[in-house]
Amino acid sequence: MATTIHPSVQTSYTAQHTGLWTRFIDWAKGQEENRFMWLAIALGGFGCAITPITILFVSLAGMNLVLFMAALFAMAISLIVNLAAMPTRITIPVFFFSVLIDLVVVAAALASI
Repeated sequence: MATTIHPSVQTSYTAQHTGLWTRFIDWAKGQEENRFMWLAIALGGFGCAITPITILFVSLAGMNLVLFMAALFAMAISLIVNLAAMPTRITIPVFFFSVLIDLVVVAAALASI
């Protein structure tokens, strides 16, 4: 029994294994149309919620200057990247890195209580 293969069908399959970081950066590039939403989340989130809560935990732990400066640094890097109008492939990872810094500061402040 003969088998017929249509000439437009590829007979070989190549699997693409992309890393988690590559997929994240590709997703961030796709968010370019929502750049003002990410700007509002970063600036409003840090200015109104994340940084004040982090500073509150730092002050409750005894106002450690290193933790205080780390919280301000996390807000500053997100602010600078957004005000420089960088593309979302840069601003979104910086935003998440800044949130991670604030979470570490809060954990360190809670550990020192």
